[in-house]
Amino acid sequence: MKVIIVGGGIGGLTTALSLHQAGIEAVVFEAARRVDALGLGINLQPNAVRELTELGLAGKLAEIAWPIEELAFYNRHGQRIWSEPRGSAGGYRWRQYAVNRGLLQVALFEEASARLGRERIVTGHSLVAFEQDETGVTAHFSGPDGRARIRSERGDILVGADGLHSTVRGHFYPDQKLHYAGQLMWRTSVPDAPFLSGHTMIIAGHRNQKVVAYPMQPLADGRAMLNVIAELAEPGDAPPREDWNRKVDKAQFAASFKSWTFDWLDVPKLIERAESFYEFPKIDRDPVPQWTFGRVTLMGDAAHPMQPVGSQAGSQAIVDGRVLAFHLAHDRADPRAAIRKYEGERLPPMREVALRNRAMGAEIVMDLVEERAPNGFTNIDDVLPRAEQEQRAADFKKTAGLDAQHLNERPSYSVA
Repeated sequence: MKVIIVGGGIGGLTTALSLHQAGIEAVVFEAARRVDALGLGINLQPNAVRELTELGLAGKLAEIAWPIEELAFYNRHGQRIWSEPRGSAGGYRWRQYAVNRGLLQVALFEEASARLGRERIVTGHSLVAFEQDETGVTAHFSGPDGRARIRSERGDILVGADGLHSTVRGHFYPDQKLHYAGQLMWRTSVPDAPFLSGHTMIIAGHRNQKVVAYPMQPLADGRAMLNVIAELAEPGDAPPREDWNRKVDKAQFAASFKSWTFDWLDVPKLIERAESFYEFPKIDRDPVPQWTFGRVTLMGDAAHPMQPVGSQAGSQAIVDGRVLAFHLAHDRADPRAAIRKYEGERLPPMREVALRNRAMGAEIVMDLVEERAPNGFTNIDDVLPRAEQEQRAADFKKTAGLDAQHLNERPSYSVA
């Protein structure tokens, strides 16, 4: 069996490593000429850390990432609404890590190049078309400029791991539009001392005015590189795609957070010290009823693009790749049946997670507190009973595959 993977991001590279572990040939095509350590922070939930650990990458994660042991929600006055232990502190057998997305992608790229062979990780190739028949699928690629076809590849299965603007998804859903949530995010990184427990991720505010901060990378001087996101409501249409991730003047939003100086975090100071901010709209796409079409399937953001709520997108892409490889390994004689089984296992929960993310997932408690106590509170239990908080957190974990007992006891997806 040979699997063609379109997209050399976190999901695509994890898929390639998982297929290699299962003894299945894979080749990855990435549109970018180089895989560089670009990007800001993401959180890897214990379900994803388990999969990377079973791929032999635990040591690398410990080297480049920062353990997160607590998640805490605050209101815009800096009062704690809810907190819960995460990773090994929360009863999981695996840690939760925050990590620079670019560093993680480079680590996966280097590992995939070493294990599969550098010739099987093909950069500078953009998918332009594909077709399939009873015996296989053929993918056609151009150079980065998209002007001329420079290579065609024949395989048994094609996996669209090509992200939010997936060419593979667009082939089957050509008219689907992006869904803009009505908020803009400004993202940066700042070297500083870790705050609170030293391993805490905080989310403060509410849907239309929010700050997210957490340490994501150890530095040589003992400090950490903090990932910081400021978010405000911006009604209307999302900015055009060519403006995404552009550097913006922090004056555009800094005044909205000038009073957010808390005992445990000085938000105005972090904004002031940041060298640059990059703007990005909060977007997703409507869930689709089908990922798999004959010999072609989708994964990661190509399959289930979701709003960045609950730190789910990167982690779920990693799990996608592992589940896909697992089913292909167990049904080698009929790879089309295997990818249908993969879809059957992954599509229903990912649809639910994407829809819950639109409704803010577990973060909805911040909106409820803003509605019920906009001027702050004396006792959070008078505003939001603890039983209600616990139930919302448990429901989201169950849907996302993050129930500790289930994850700890679930059989492995490793196939050697």
